[in-house]
Amino acid sequence: MTTIAGCQRLQRAWFAAMAQATGGRTFSTHESDWIWLPARRELMLMFPTTLSAAGLRPGLAEGVRLGARTVGVWLNGAVRGQELSSFGFEPGWQPWWMSAPVEALTGLSRAGAAITSRVPEYSGPLAAELAVARIDPPKAWHALLRVDEVPVGAAYAFYDDAATDAKALGGIFNMEVLPQFRRRGFGTALLSAVAQEAAAAGAQELALNATPEGYELYSRRGFELIGRGQTWWLQLG
Repeated sequence: MTTIAGCQRLQRAWFAAMAQATGGRTFSTHESDWIWLPARRELMLMFPTTLSAAGLRPGLAEGVRLGARTVGVWLNGAVRGQELSSFGFEPGWQPWWMSAPVEALTGLSRAGAAITSRVPEYSGPLAAELAVARIDPPKAWHALLRVDEVPVGAAYAFYDDAATDAKALGGIFNMEVLPQFRRRGFGTALLSAVAQEAAAAGAQELALNATPEGYELYSRRGFELIGRGQTWWLQLG
């Protein structure tokens, strides 16, 4: 059974792979593990077991030095985030951790969804982050769906057998369908496309963090809610 702890390890591994692919890095300060994502100029503190000034101050100072615009803190339900308020953080969106067996997704129709690591229409962070789908050996796969040759939806699958638990847990990340193209089966097609790639690499379970809006789609496609997390955010500029 997929656990929240497994989802948290997966989220950390995904951000670390993204950092590696885009010229970022990971570092630690007093029981605090940070990931720098330069394409979006975001610094992430990943699931600390405690929050303290000794860990936060040097991490934030490094974020300023790197040029971070945003600092995010991902927490589990057992860690209270009030300590973050004194540093200027505000509560953010709540991840809804969900998981499904990979075979619940691989049999769905993937009509129109193609696996590609090169999208000429992408620019800025979207273009830079495609590098994660070009890591060798592959750890991530990017699916794109077009309508009349125009991109209308995309998603990533991620599976790193060196960074997951015994359940062979993979993940689905950054899934989005443009609002005017929703409820037309495109989300299902993207789920199927990335699930097939993750399954071929060895994943047996797939997890994601859903928004309340995405919960309806994912629950219809075999995902079950495991639990909820917390995020806190600080805007630096």
